[in-house]
Amino acid sequence: MWWLIFAFLLSLGSALVAVSLRWNAKAGIPAGRAVSLDLERDGRPASPMLDDVLGLSGRPDLLLKTRQGLVPVEVKSGLAPATPHLSHMLQLAAYCRLIEVTHGRRPRHGILHYADRTFALPYSRALERMLLLRMGRMRALAEALPDRSHDQPGRCAACGYASACDQRLAVGPRDRDGWL
Repeated sequence: MWWLIFAFLLSLGSALVAVSLRWNAKAGIPAGRAVSLDLERDGRPASPMLDDVLGLSGRPDLLLKTRQGLVPVEVKSGLAPATPHLSHMLQLAAYCRLIEVTHGRRPRHGILHYADRTFALPYSRALERMLLLRMGRMRALAEALPDRSHDQPGRCAACGYASACDQRLAVGPRDRDGWL
């Protein structure tokens, strides 16, 4: 009798694995082992990967280990555009750069997964140059930012940029709770 239960469970497990592989293939996600997710098991954000040279940090939604190496997967909840948005491509390029810096091996590509379509984008030298150019422009713009234009501590405390602002007027509630 126990062998019937064992055979049933083995068959069920095999069927579930096959369905999972089929869903991943249909979604355009390559076969591989998930090395990391954006969240730790306890629901906290995973520690970011860092590139001190560019001052870049972040973590893809999913990092797969495949036969070709590590592949970042960025999941977007909306429907896919005809071609990926430039901002999404640059975000994926940033993750590829972070993988290269932190793991010592350049990814061949990354994956943008939308609700209805998946794109595998090569991490080309041209895409990397585009990323570096945009980051340079962003730094130049950040250095040219004007001083704050208000004297309202309540507005400062609620600002989404409070953690990066060197002109804060107030300590926000997140500071008191020890989040920042």
